[in-house]
Amino acid sequence: MIFFDTETSGLDFRSNRIIELAMFTVCDGEVVDTYDEFINIGEPIPPNILEMTGITNKMLREEGIDERTVACDLKKRLTPGTLMVAHNCQFDLLFVYALLKRHFPLEADEIVQNVNWLDTVTVLKDRKKYPHKLIDAVEHYNIEKVNFHRAIDDTKALYYVALAMKRERDDLKEYINIFGYNPKYSVRYRLPFIIYVAQPFNNFMTSADNILPNKIK
Repeated sequence: MIFFDTETSGLDFRSNRIIELAMFTVCDGEVVDTYDEFINIGEPIPPNILEMTGITNKMLREEGIDERTVACDLKKRLTPGTLMVAHNCQFDLLFVYALLKRHFPLEADEIVQNVNWLDTVTVLKDRKKYPHKLIDAVEHYNIEKVNFHRAIDDTKALYYVALAMKRERDDLKEYINIFGYNPKYSVRYRLPFIIYVAQPFNNFMTSADNILPNKIK
């Protein structure tokens, strides 16, 4: 199981790139590997990204590694059957897929299809009222606040949120490869191995019989 988060140079996975990738690898309930790397994408990042993340062009030049190395690191970790967990997973998944596609064009599709994906936003929408950002989940589950908008800190927060969710109701496995989306908007880019389901906002924790995965069975 890998908890992961990305910081990116923009919002469009087709024209922007990952500038920081963080991963927590968990096996049998223990964190066995921590990964956090800046990526030197060879181009300046926009001022709004600097303001949001605190990541500077100097940091990427001096501390960043090349994208090919990160792609190889991802490929090594994304073994078949691995569960990848992210908050708003669709966003991070698309950027990961695009990165792999640039460096392993013949293997990228198989890599992302042979692992599983869990979106904690989808789970959170079944458990608490709007809003549903990671910081809202941290506050809801009384988790110590971190420096949000840095990938490694977001990943740590995500790990503790997932543990709290599991203690609250142990049904996270039901949400694997199922992404909820706001019914007011369509999904602009659908991946064939993910099931997309319209998910309205709830003002309370839904019953076990009425969670989103049960609505598609």
